[in-house]
Amino acid sequence: MLPSGVLAAASRRPIATAIAGTAALGTACLAYGAGYEVRAFTLRRVTVPVLPPGQRPLRVLQVSDLHMTPDQARKKAWVRSLAALEPDLVVDTGDNLAHPESVPHVLDALGPLLERPGLFVFGSNDYYSPKLKNPAKYLWERRSKPMPRPIDLPHGELRDALSAAGWEYLGNARTRLKLDGRVLDVVGVDDPHVNRDRYNAVSGPADPAVDLSVGVVHAPYRRVLDAMTADGHQLLIAGHTHGGQLRVPGLGALVTNCDLDRSRARGLSRYPSWRNPSAPWLHVSAGLGTSPFFPIRFCCRPEATLLTLVARDA
Repeated sequence: MLPSGVLAAASRRPIATAIAGTAALGTACLAYGAGYEVRAFTLRRVTVPVLPPGQRPLRVLQVSDLHMTPDQARKKAWVRSLAALEPDLVVDTGDNLAHPESVPHVLDALGPLLERPGLFVFGSNDYYSPKLKNPAKYLWERRSKPMPRPIDLPHGELRDALSAAGWEYLGNARTRLKLDGRVLDVVGVDDPHVNRDRYNAVSGPADPAVDLSVGVVHAPYRRVLDAMTADGHQLLIAGHTHGGQLRVPGLGALVTNCDLDRSRARGLSRYPSWRNPSAPWLHVSAGLGTSPFFPIRFCCRPEATLLTLVARDA
C-alpha cells in the first residue's frame, strides 16, 4: 500500500494540471485578443427595414469609438478606406479621442468621409483623457455620473473642424436633413454616461411628414432611448459599449458599461422589445477602439457598420 503522502500528491496532480491548463488557455486568449483581434478591423453590413414603402435604399455608415492615439496608422488607413463605400450619410457616435494630440489624426482618418454628409455626437472620451483603472470596475458600473475632474481633451477643436467640413453636431440638438431626395428629422444628445444629456431641451414628437426620424446618442442609456422612443423616432443609433469588448462564446457580452441589457451590446434590435413590430430599430456599434490602458478584444472585433436602410412592409 502506498504511503498516504504519495496518495495525497497523486490526488492533487489532476487539480494542478487543470489549473495550469486553464492558465495557459487564458494566456493564449489574451495574446490572441491583444496581438491580433484588437487590430482585426471589420465592416459589418446590416439591413434595416425602416423607410416608407416604395422608397429606394439609403446607405448610412456608422463610425464609433475610435479612441484614437497618434501612433495608430493602421486604424487610420482602414477608416480612410471606408470612403470607397460611398455612403449617403456618415454618423459618428463619439469617443473619437484618447490623447491630447489626437485631433489631427482623427481628421486624417475621417478625411475622405468628410466629403460626405455627416452627423456627430461626442462621448466622455472626447472630453476626458483615459486613466489607468481596474478593468473589473466595468463589471459592476451601470449608472452614469459626472466626471470628478476638469475636461482635458480638445473636443472644441474637433467639433469646430468637423463642423467646418460640413458635418452637423448633435450634442443636445435637433436638425432637419435633406438627403438623396428624402427629409430626415434627426435629434441627438451629448453623452449620458457623464450626465451631459439634455434631451428635454430638444424633445418633441417626431415629424410624421418626414421620410425618417432618427435619434443619435453615444452611450445608450435607457432614459434617453425611452424618451426618443416615446417621441416616435424610428431609428436609434448608439456606440459606447464596445460590444462588451470581451465576449464569451455562447454567452456574449458580460457588460455594456451602461444600463442597456447585455443582449443589445452590439448589433440591431427592436427597442425595447422584438415582440413589438412598431418599436424603433436600435443599432449599437461595437466600435473601433479601446482604452489605451486595456488594448484587447476577444470574440468582438473592432468594427464600423454600413446600415442599408430599406423600405418597410406597407
